[in-house]
Amino acid sequence: MINKQPIISHRVRKIDGSFAWISHRFLRMGFWGSSTHHELLLYMFLVMAADRQGISYYSFDKICSLVSITPDEYILARNDLIDKNLIAFDDRLFQVLSLPREITFCDQILAGKKDMEQHDSATIHQMIKKSLRGKND
Repeated sequence: MINKQPIISHRVRKIDGSFAWISHRFLRMGFWGSSTHHELLLYMFLVMAADRQGISYYSFDKICSLVSITPDEYILARNDLIDKNLIAFDDRLFQVLSLPREITFCDQILAGKKDMEQHDSATIHQMIKKSLRGKND
């Protein structure tokens, strides 16, 4: 049997102010292994930024800056996390959801490329940027 005593007993973690935590099921049930590097970065950021209900409201450009990913990487990671039923997003707020029983794919408030192109500020921003780059060439 492994001795599970803290190595440094006066430095045991505790909830102190904010409420960031990740269920061990995230690793054990395969959510970690099925996620890309960018999905993990975004998910971990959203977990740390969220309140007790899993809600956070950072803008996409602030997230990209803090997490060091491009807007395209952000959009792809965000959409994949939505598809995996790990987060919800309404173009204003994020909600980190309780973990589903298994890795699933479901419809969310904004689902699919057409919804994102019409209602998601980050996707619209990228479309405009790409359009303007094309005109300058």
